[in-house]
Amino acid sequence: MTLGTGTQAPPFSLPATDGRTLDLDSLRGRKVVLYFYPKDDTSGCTLEAQSFQSLKADFAAADTEIVGVSPDSLKSHDKFRAKYGLDFTLASDEATSMLQAYGVWVEKSMYGRKYMGVERTTVLIDREGRIARIWTKVKVQGHAEEVLAAAKALP
Repeated sequence: MTLGTGTQAPPFSLPATDGRTLDLDSLRGRKVVLYFYPKDDTSGCTLEAQSFQSLKADFAAADTEIVGVSPDSLKSHDKFRAKYGLDFTLASDEATSMLQAYGVWVEKSMYGRKYMGVERTTVLIDREGRIARIWTKVKVQGHAEEVLAAAKALP
């Protein structure tokens, strides 16, 4: 399935931090930033998480929930949140089913070795559960600010 602006966001149900199960239906009525990242506590992912964290109050004022998703375990997420003072939800997709549904579980290559991993991507979902905007191959610098501007522009 190809995701595009205006299409229905694929449904999901994942274990998340704070002991809750996160699913798309429970988020309906609010705007949602789903940001997909490769790995907890790595330099780019830490910078991205800190950028979203620093703007959390602004996202809240725009009635937008931030959710980070990676294939890391909840235990890893809990350590990552504690280490950097992150107080937004991180969801764990160890089976990669949601990552695949959103098209972000891709073949990557490093030092000539091919492997499967997460392509850093952000999806902004509107109040009705439709995709409002997609950012692919995200460069971390300035990204959270760009997503915030898009969230504020959504009704």
